[in-house]
Amino acid sequence: MKLHEFQAKQVLARFGVAVPNGIECRTPEEARAAHSKLGTPVTVVKAQIHAGGRGKAGGVKVVKSADEAATAAAAIVGKKLFTHQTGPEGQLVRRLWVEAGSAIEKEYYIGIAVDRESQLPVMMASSEGGMEIEEVAAKHPEKILKAPFSPTTGLAKPDAERLVKGIGIPAALQPKAIEFMNALAKAYCDLDCSLAEINPLVTTKDGKVLALDAKINLDDNALFRHKDLEALRDLDEEAPLEVEASKFGLNYIKLDGNIGCMVNGAGLAMSTMDVIQLYGGMPANFLDVGGGATAEQVTAAFKILLADPNTEAVLVNIFGGIMKCDIIAEGIVTAARQVHLTVPLVVRLEGTNVELGKQKLVQSGLPIITASDLDDAAQKAVAAAKAAKLKK
Repeated sequence: MKLHEFQAKQVLARFGVAVPNGIECRTPEEARAAHSKLGTPVTVVKAQIHAGGRGKAGGVKVVKSADEAATAAAAIVGKKLFTHQTGPEGQLVRRLWVEAGSAIEKEYYIGIAVDRESQLPVMMASSEGGMEIEEVAAKHPEKILKAPFSPTTGLAKPDAERLVKGIGIPAALQPKAIEFMNALAKAYCDLDCSLAEINPLVTTKDGKVLALDAKINLDDNALFRHKDLEALRDLDEEAPLEVEASKFGLNYIKLDGNIGCMVNGAGLAMSTMDVIQLYGGMPANFLDVGGGATAEQVTAAFKILLADPNTEAVLVNIFGGIMKCDIIAEGIVTAARQVHLTVPLVVRLEGTNVELGKQKLVQSGLPIITASDLDDAAQKAVAAAKAAKLKK
């Protein structure tokens, strides 16, 4: 689950991470009042969406008066921002963050993610703040310093000292930078984050070390431990079909292709998408119904697949273990009848009660294309999608 910048800053501040003062707003008049309340000669009006590149898209404006704050807010809120992360459809801005301006001396980068090799969180730091870390890694990998740390004991002092010195934090501010890193590391672990990114971290002319921007992603599987954070979820920032899938406990991610996929198990889902592409097709989604889905969940999953207007064929690939093939078949038949199936449907079943499942598909009388294995299913789905496209 992603947090907005202002939410991330408010949460991190609880752990002692230094952030500028700011006020959430939703209207130009609120932005006007926020500028006056903050009492600084310069404020920054920031669009709040779950995407990077807001500044380049016109979603971040520096202002010097309450009137300018209101004007900037009017130019942002209620408008769509188009960034490299929103895609061509853009993202509507519904919230703003009006923040006290900072006299920036230098920008840096600090982030934490899980290192799968060491199976530990790793603190990353760079002198190249304000840039996309992927770009820094590609062009100047030597400028990214790393320090794995224990979730129980936190970032070791020698590692913190090595990082702050290595990225060029001035000697007088190194104690504050180390304190900042320690607070961020504790927040990352205590909040069950999957990503914590401060870009940029800044030192200021008046001797502060601040998070000028903040990105926090939370591990969905741990949200039951953080009901207060779960309440921060902004459904307006998520794809409608992904929101609908989450209501039924389904793992769904929309993609750019035209072959809808319903699979049980993340590994099998990835393999299915790979084989579809191997035969020249493109998956329209990742959808894992899990190992113990009910007929109701399968029906919901099927409806979600068909609700995507880009879907020109559907491939169901199920290996029945805990998930029995006859239950999957019932869900497929029920959903296909309810939504009045209008695209080709390819089904490959294998495992527990597979013959009973196949029998139910045949008895349904629906125009279902059956497949003997994954290769056969992928080829038939790709061919069916191409044929459907030609008919349009």
